Amino acid sequence: MIGCGAILVALAGLLMALPHFISEPYRFDNTSPGGINLTSKDPRWVGAWWLGFLISAGVVALAAVPYFFFPREMPKEKHELRFRRRVLAVSASPVSKGEDSSSEQSTEVSPEKKAGLAQIAPNLTVVQFIKVFPRVLLRTLRHPIFLLVVLSQVCTSSMVAGMATFLPKFLERQFSVTASFANLLIGCVTIPLAIMGIVTGGFLVKRLRLGPMRCSILCLLGMLFCLLLSLPLFFMGCSTHHIAGIIHQPGAQPGLERFPGCMEPCSCPSDDFNPVCEPSSRVEYLTPCHAGCTSRMVQDALDKSQVFYTNCSCVAGGSPVLAGSCDSACSHLVLPFMILVGLGATLASVTHTPSFMLILRGVKKEDKTLAVGIQFMLQRVLAWMPSPVIHGTAIDTTCVHWAQSCGRRAVCRYYDNDLLRNRFIGLQFFFKTSSLACFALILAILRQQNKEEGTKATVSSPGLQQQLLASGREKKPEESRV
Repeated sequence: MIGCGAILVALAGLLMALPHFISEPYRFDNTSPGGINLTSKDPRWVGAWWLGFLISAGVVALAAVPYFFFPREMPKEKHELRFRRRVLAVSASPVSKGEDSSSEQSTEVSPEKKAGLAQIAPNLTVVQFIKVFPRVLLRTLRHPIFLLVVLSQVCTSSMVAGMATFLPKFLERQFSVTASFANLLIGCVTIPLAIMGIVTGGFLVKRLRLGPMRCSILCLLGMLFCLLLSLPLFFMGCSTHHIAGIIHQPGAQPGLERFPGCMEPCSCPSDDFNPVCEPSSRVEYLTPCHAGCTSRMVQDALDKSQVFYTNCSCVAGGSPVLAGSCDSACSHLVLPFMILVGLGATLASVTHTPSFMLILRGVKKEDKTLAVGIQFMLQRVLAWMPSPVIHGTAIDTTCVHWAQSCGRRAVCRYYDNDLLRNRFIGLQFFFKTSSLACFALILAILRQQNKEEGTKATVSSPGLQQQLLASGREKKPEESRV
């Protein structure tokens, strides 16, 4: 089943990339004969994004081949099934052990074992599984530890889904980096550190032999430090540079007011988008027409060519403008930003294995398999599906200029960088805080359960002492009162 699923994923990736590969099989690394003077920093740059699907599909197809050589049944699972059937037969047989209490316990436990083994039996039909599933689902969801752990993992998955979907776009807009470089940073910094966090969490659980209480403490500390590392991210960025006709900053560029209607005689189309930048004042114009430019000049360099527009009447001093958007003044902060994001991902990933241990040790033995399945189902439904929509909606609210296509809103050209940073990082902060609160509640519940178990032990100890006194095994009644 796993191999077939991987093959289906590979075919899906191949089908997504195949139309582009058929239409332009030889033009993914060059431009048209007429020449398109676009660079990877240009906001209109798209690139051969479909090549990644071809490579990923090939890798997934190769990784799926070993799964087809697995046996139909694992020997270990077969041995465990025989053992469980033997236990079921022993518990179901009416054998008296000579003591009423022990016989009552055996009769009480055997139906539970029978129900549990019936749930995990591999020969369970679909109809039987449908009948059993609602009861197991309700019993599992009523478990407070399981519910809180799943909610914390939903919050963490929502954070990861938002980051994976929109972090490249955030880096492009905030630090003026290319899409390829943004994805390269995520792949080289964030993902390896997250893998290290998962391995570290599993090593700590195994090496220190952490119980449920200590696992919850480890999860709480991991999310707490992850939350603290996200605080500096609110201040790592710059405001949006001045864009003529869109974002007005009083007193920033007095020269712009000298020509208030300079672009009106040009009849510049409002739907066109070919940004140009005036390097000295860092003012950006939607098109060379909006800058009042009348001529174009191409300056060839060793590795690339730069396009300049001259005779610009709307630019202070009439200086030439450079094709393309203005670079961000905070480009040097992209690496510290990614280091903090990577460290936060490491600390959040440390909670991965301990949280799984809380689920496996919290639910009943016969419900563990279905509990893990319910956990993944809730993560997909509550985190991976709505989280990109929530993040995308929050990002759209920060747009200050929308492009129009056939009279309808199409794509956002410019964002308010301050709002974009505060709302994107704020959503991440919210999910981290919610996960931290869930782990804090888990720790409080486990402490309360330990106190109740200690109280029951102290209450039941006088009864045991009376039994010992009645049987004559206790010789010192003074010590029994202690």
